[in-house]
Amino acid sequence: MNAKNRKTFTAIFQEPVRSDLNWKEIENLFKALGAEVTEGSGSRLRVALNGVRAVFHRPHPQKVTDKGALKSVRRFLITAGVK
Repeated sequence: MNAKNRKTFTAIFQEPVRSDLNWKEIENLFKALGAEVTEGSGSRLRVALNGVRAVFHRPHPQKVTDKGALKSVRRFLITAGVK
């Protein structure tokens, strides 16, 4: 995991929950952690990490993740044993 991925990881777990993270940075973090990332239909993204699976929706038309999606990413990472 490079410095940019560590910065993204730290931002995901910051309080209060941020609403300014670029979704592409979160996808890159998933890949850096060794997750299997596959495209779903539409804007869906399937992610599997340490036996835990989740489906996320890419934000559109903006590229910034909202607070609800970021909380879901946070729960996914905790469930997958990444903290």
